[in-house]
Amino acid sequence: MCGIVGYTGPAGGVDALDVVLEGLRRMEYRGYDSAGVVIQSADGLATEKRAGKLANLEKALSDHPLPPGVTGIGHTRWATHGAPNDENAHPHLGGGGRLALVHNGIIENFAALKAELVADGVEFASQTDTEVAAHLVSRAYDELGDLTDAMRAVCNRLEGAFTLLAVHADAPGVVVGARRNSPLVVGRGQGANFLGSDVAAFIQHTREAIELGQDQVVTITPDSIDIVDFAGQPAVTKEYHVDWDASAAEKGGYPNFMMKEIEEQPHAVADTLLGRTDAEGHLVLDELRIPEQLLRAVDKIVVIACGTASYAGQVAKYAIEHWCRVPCEVELASEFRYRDPVVNEKTLVVAISQSGETMDTLMAMRHAREQGAKVVAICNTHGSTIPREADAVIYTHAGPEVAVASTKAFLAQITACYLLGLYLAQLRGNKFEDEVREMMHQLAQVPQQIQQVLDTIEPVRALGREMADAKVVLFLGRHVGYPVALEGALKLKELAYIHAEGFAAGELKHGPIALIEEGLPVFVVVPSPRGRDSLHSKVVSNIQEIRARGARTIVIAEEGDDDVVPYADTVIRVPQTPTLLAPLVTTVPLQVFACELAMAKGHDVDQPRNLAKSVTVE
Repeated sequence: MCGIVGYTGPAGGVDALDVVLEGLRRMEYRGYDSAGVVIQSADGLATEKRAGKLANLEKALSDHPLPPGVTGIGHTRWATHGAPNDENAHPHLGGGGRLALVHNGIIENFAALKAELVADGVEFASQTDTEVAAHLVSRAYDELGDLTDAMRAVCNRLEGAFTLLAVHADAPGVVVGARRNSPLVVGRGQGANFLGSDVAAFIQHTREAIELGQDQVVTITPDSIDIVDFAGQPAVTKEYHVDWDASAAEKGGYPNFMMKEIEEQPHAVADTLLGRTDAEGHLVLDELRIPEQLLRAVDKIVVIACGTASYAGQVAKYAIEHWCRVPCEVELASEFRYRDPVVNEKTLVVAISQSGETMDTLMAMRHAREQGAKVVAICNTHGSTIPREADAVIYTHAGPEVAVASTKAFLAQITACYLLGLYLAQLRGNKFEDEVREMMHQLAQVPQQIQQVLDTIEPVRALGREMADAKVVLFLGRHVGYPVALEGALKLKELAYIHAEGFAAGELKHGPIALIEEGLPVFVVVPSPRGRDSLHSKVVSNIQEIRARGARTIVIAEEGDDDVVPYADTVIRVPQTPTLLAPLVTTVPLQVFACELAMAKGHDVDQPRNLAKSVTVE
């Protein structure tokens, strides 16, 4: 997911290059493979770009400094069209270097547009779809004489998902941006204004932001912000105040952002629970603005999400069906609309996305709404596209998540799903008020229980370091422990680059047990022995089966569960927690294990190879 920064400030003010580079640094978490900047100076546009990390760009700028200027744009690229090299890095130029443009997304009809330009004699310096847009905007500017009008004209020809930022040597102090299906936020400053893929790009300078809507063009100067739609009509916008500051996006003494965010999970869950009950103790979701009669009529719930968020949805399925007695399906958003799903006006779709910009989830959500379904978004990013387009939203309050591999956002998503399930159970009469209050009381205890896990986590860290040479690790779980096992395996794949698989423990004898061999590490998430119809004894039997075949058994079990001790090589204890809420504590050791093992292997856990924080293209 590319990072985009735009800035324009007063004459004699700070150097735009410093502002742009700072913004790019704050968005490194999004993942990238090249970076570049362009500065508008008294002599025209000056640009520099390099493949690799920002350090490569900064060295090039040190060796060949750019002239000073107070207007500039910058970009970190995640390669789609064209290899990640210097030539394909952004910005791209048009009009003989008079215009510079950066781009996030994919222009689906770029081949036809490029053929048109080539036929007119335009020569290309890269293999990107972005350079096509640069030449088109440059030509439109020559015809129209206005950068905003030129951007609108070109956007109306483009197909796909894109955010574009452009500057022109003949339009001093002006930056023009546009968005379709790709994020762009405006920052309102004092005598200076900003653009960014998210607010982290300018949070050091202002916390006043404006949501840029679908198919809108924004023009900023040091003293003005003008937003119109692609037809040129004034656009309706929404301003908001960012309630976190720059320090929240810094490591705070931790070795990496991921470890910091793992440690922040008690607060992330607690903050997501804040303000959810009224004076009478009733559960209320103020952002859930779907009429109650429609929610009572719902006869099916479909959760759509990708990656880690989909595992939060799988946890939600167990809770929602148990509490609400409504069928609940969990769909990979990337597959949802391609199989002609059966949804209608009685279907409630729950779209889960940390960033609110996940393209697969956004397109699946749009498809569901076209079929008449109502959509509730669960999201961590205020003002992003998915919550804006949904019928309702439950915001998680995890704060900025910088590490690419999700941790605190995952627990916050599960928490928000619990809130939705309990709210629906209360509304539909499936649970009495005192039952909902009791579940909310139990949820309120979980942050302290997560902290208890973190306070006693050192043996898990040591285990991760000890197992740095492991080549394969398996994870087993049942009921809500199954998605926890899937998430544990995913974290290890993302961070350590080793083969890891999660299985439903009940499926062990249906095939996966063939993988067990001497010394193979297997994590087993054991359900509580308490409660009716417990699966505890069955999972203990699974542990015995794999131990007998030579597996190294690493068991996550609640305090007081001694039945696992004879069959476990290692026992990781978690507090006693109600069964449906257990993933909020059992997930944490798996996160820490993956992080420590990856660090022991020397990997960058904040920016794993080949991954981006949010996938904004299909």
